[in-house]
Amino acid sequence: MTDKIIRGSGGPPPTPPSPTRAPDTLNSRQFASIQDLISEGEIEGFATPSKAGLTKGTTAYNNAALKDVFLNDTPILNSTASNTNPQTADFNFQNVGFTPRFGTSNQQHIPGIESSQSTTAVGVTVTNSSPVTRQITNTSVDAVKVTITFPQLQKATDEGDLLGSSVDLKVQVQYNSGGFSDIISDTITGRTADAYQKEYRVNITGAFPVDIRVVRVTADSTSSNLVDAFTWTSLGEIVDDKQTYANSAYTNLRIDSEQFSSIPKRAFRVRGVKVRIPGAGASSSGTPTVDLQTGRIVYPSGYIFNGTMGAAVWCSCPAMILLDLLTTERYGFGTHITDSNLDLFSFVAASKYANELVSDGFGGQEARFSCNVNIQGSMEAYTLINELAGVMRCFPIWSEGSVTITQDKPTDPSYLFSLANVGEGGFSYSGSSLKQRHSVISVSYFNMDSREIDYEVVEDSTAQAKLGIVKKDVKAFACTSRGQAQRLGKAILFSEQNESEVVSFTTSIDAGAIVRPGSVISINDPVRGGERRAGRINAATTTQITVDNTKDLDTFTGTNKKCSVILPDGTVETKDVISITNGVISLDSALSATPNVNAIWLIQSSTLEAQTYRVITVEEQDGINYAITALTYVAGKYANIESGISLPSRSISLLNEPKSPPSNLQASERVVVINALAVTKLILSWVSVTGVSQYLVQYRFNSTNWVSEVVFRPDFELIGTEAGAYEFKVFSFNAGLKLSATSSDLTFNAVGKTDPPGNVQNLSMEPLTNKLVRLRWTKAVDPDVLHGGRVYVRHSNLTDGSGTFQNSVDLVTALAGNSTDVVLPSLEGEYILKFQDDQGNFSIGEASVIQDLPDLIDTQVILQDREDLDSPPFAGVDTNTTFNTGTSALQLTNPATNATGEYAFKDILDLGGVFSLDLKRVIRSIGFVIGTDIETIIPSGSLWDNYATDGNFDGAAADEANCQIQVATSQTASGTFGSFNNFANGTFKGRRFKFKLILETTNVSQNMNVQQAGYTAEFQSRTEQNYQTGGSTSTAPQQSGTSSSGKTVTFGTPFFVGTSSLGGANAFLPSVGITIQNAQSGDFFTVTNVTGTGFIVNIKNGSSFVDRTFTFQAVGYGKGV
Repeated sequence: MTDKIIRGSGGPPPTPPSPTRAPDTLNSRQFASIQDLISEGEIEGFATPSKAGLTKGTTAYNNAALKDVFLNDTPILNSTASNTNPQTADFNFQNVGFTPRFGTSNQQHIPGIESSQSTTAVGVTVTNSSPVTRQITNTSVDAVKVTITFPQLQKATDEGDLLGSSVDLKVQVQYNSGGFSDIISDTITGRTADAYQKEYRVNITGAFPVDIRVVRVTADSTSSNLVDAFTWTSLGEIVDDKQTYANSAYTNLRIDSEQFSSIPKRAFRVRGVKVRIPGAGASSSGTPTVDLQTGRIVYPSGYIFNGTMGAAVWCSCPAMILLDLLTTERYGFGTHITDSNLDLFSFVAASKYANELVSDGFGGQEARFSCNVNIQGSMEAYTLINELAGVMRCFPIWSEGSVTITQDKPTDPSYLFSLANVGEGGFSYSGSSLKQRHSVISVSYFNMDSREIDYEVVEDSTAQAKLGIVKKDVKAFACTSRGQAQRLGKAILFSEQNESEVVSFTTSIDAGAIVRPGSVISINDPVRGGERRAGRINAATTTQITVDNTKDLDTFTGTNKKCSVILPDGTVETKDVISITNGVISLDSALSATPNVNAIWLIQSSTLEAQTYRVITVEEQDGINYAITALTYVAGKYANIESGISLPSRSISLLNEPKSPPSNLQASERVVVINALAVTKLILSWVSVTGVSQYLVQYRFNSTNWVSEVVFRPDFELIGTEAGAYEFKVFSFNAGLKLSATSSDLTFNAVGKTDPPGNVQNLSMEPLTNKLVRLRWTKAVDPDVLHGGRVYVRHSNLTDGSGTFQNSVDLVTALAGNSTDVVLPSLEGEYILKFQDDQGNFSIGEASVIQDLPDLIDTQVILQDREDLDSPPFAGVDTNTTFNTGTSALQLTNPATNATGEYAFKDILDLGGVFSLDLKRVIRSIGFVIGTDIETIIPSGSLWDNYATDGNFDGAAADEANCQIQVATSQTASGTFGSFNNFANGTFKGRRFKFKLILETTNVSQNMNVQQAGYTAEFQSRTEQNYQTGGSTSTAPQQSGTSSSGKTVTFGTPFFVGTSSLGGANAFLPSVGITIQNAQSGDFFTVTNVTGTGFIVNIKNGSSFVDRTFTFQAVGYGKGV
């Protein structure tokens, strides 16, 4: 096989590379100069270099200051950069010029700030061999501005590339032909296809004339591929602004327009105006200094201000800043106020308190109050002064031609007040509404780290539980500390919850001329405190105080006993108390001076401390009296706000202490009248407790539920009580309405209205007629008898004194309980009286009178009816009654079912005509308790009266059963009767009479046994005379006439002459007597036809009827109609 060789013919030539064009890196730039006024007055400077202790004007100071200059909230130099050798990467902005002035009185102006500029065209190309020179002859020129122009700056290669190039140049100055010197050496590097301009400022520092020369150092181009020629375009003559702005701090910033599209926002972190601080202290007590890190004034221990202020330095003390504002003429009130118008000591005292170190709330310490504020606008003087004073919890006071400040800080009381040195109105208290209080405070302050407003929220959980979330937004003026903002929020919450009470009172000039707003005062108000612990001094030495009144001194107990007095110079001095004896207070050590007589004293101890208030206003009223208002002062609040220490308990009133329960608890019971009704009242009483005006009474009846009532006196009344056990508990309230820990207890067994009333007293009888008597007695004393009670009048036929209320019957319907007399029929026997109360209880004893009447001879008994003597006894009609053969007595059949019964007498009494009839009842009865052995005690047929009082009855007295005889009358021989009425003895008119017994009981366990029942009917004898026919009354004699039939005389009213059933017909004819007037010899008369209605009389003389004048007298029984 033959080898073959393959050969190639070759490819096309390679493609050449594309030409390169360098970027256009040269651009014209402009710079802006900005001046900012920072402050009026000399300032300390910028914060970072000041803290570092760097010297003003050094590079290190200026570099460090750039860390405090913020453009659009960004620092020019990072905070971590070196102050002496910062790197380019440390700058957030390049090519920034910065020149500060600090507001000194002799400060220099800032150069480079143009006031005016005159520009002259040059238009000459500068070559290496031909520098260009121009002369300045205007001696006002401070600087010149040289402007050069490169039409192009680039280099072309054979390969077609366009590259940049470089040109060196100089700007030289010659003063007064003294030779040129290089001022500026610069290299322009880069590429530009368009015109590029650059300006150079040359400050004129030598003598005129001044020559300015521009020199090209780089050789001129000889190739068309290199274009690097430049022209001196123009020369500007600059006159600078030479204002120094003495006493004004300001800055000048020169910024590159390439980095900003508009003027940036600027901010500066500075340490502000220098202010005077206290100078060297008295008695070599040292000189205050300022902590460069915080601005806090550091006072030497024991520093004593001697009234001389030191040099002005920067500090953050609000007191010194306020003092500077008040006295500086340039930006404050110095044209109106000087040091002589100020109480410098009050400012220094406030400064010392403000600069004390306290916890910042986050593990560190800081000044109590710091002031860091930039006041940029005008404000009302009053507003600004109060804003600055408020930073350190002060308020300014203009008094007696000078300005002083008073501060809310721990302060000892400087005056004493009690009822002894205030007006008649005493102390008046008022407080803020709950609606004005808050539970959350949001405090806004300026955060120096974030350089913006921040918020610190402070909450009060106790207030939230009471009020809910009630938020208040507060702006913390001049505050840049979170800890200070937090303390401000706590202070507001504390004050709203604990210092909201205002006291107002008036006092005389001796106190009003001394007390000033801001002063702390002690007050003893016995109205609130519960005891008097202050007054005026009667006599005094330096160790003993004799007081004006010893009231309440015997209860001065507790620990930490102290006595405060007002000394002759108006100050308050306090000493410990050793003892108090008979109004003399002995002190443990001597006072610095002897108090005046009538000066104020005040004592306090752990059990009762004085109230403390901080005075707000003192207002003169009439040249003699002053009105004072003060706000609650709580000494422990500062430690509570700053360190969270709990408030110590403070007892300002014994009224809040739990009281002891009352002693000597007693109860009594009585019946009283309310609204004309007798009710039972239970009265509970006790010995009052000192300082107690209210008591809580708890009671229950027979172990039922407890009932509570509040009373305002040491006794308690229950109305309408019942019989049973009442349990009582009595507690004492203090002024805060807190109950005593224990109670006084008592159990009382009440009788209620079950007690019987008192007995009838002083019963007496007086006869009125032969038929009537009057009983009299002393009015009842028991209210339940007088109101709603009754007087029971009963009668017993017994005359031997054995009658009882039980074996007697009611004589009349029970009388009203307030009765004192009654007119009754005159009966033989015993009248028995008892009181009954409105509950039906009878008096235990009974009052009685006995009457034994003589027999009457001028009456005619026409009937004696005894139902018990009938055979069988009590044979009438029973209604709910029955005759008990075992006791031979009539009684109620069954009181349990029928408490009232009737027995109708068997016979009706008929007089045959209508007459006035005297009736006397006969009744003998006794009540008994059902179920007793009464039947075995009293033999059948025996009278119960013999056993009524011998004590043989078992059980209680049966005095709630009763029996009455009633009568009804009729005027006709037939027809209906009238209503029944009770009777005892009395005269009744009628023809027919019917009788019945009424038995009744008010107690179903009691019954009534009636052993005798009946009546006696009789007529009184009666005489009638000188009545003419027709019954008309005449005192004139009558004429007999001569008629043989005689003179018929008719009685004025008929006489009862008897009936067939009552004595027999005409058994009781009247006896008639005739008297002839002027009778003649031989005259005689005859009386015939005598009846109950009249008679016939004949007068004769011999056998003749003669007419004679006569009178008559008829004597008979009864009086008819």
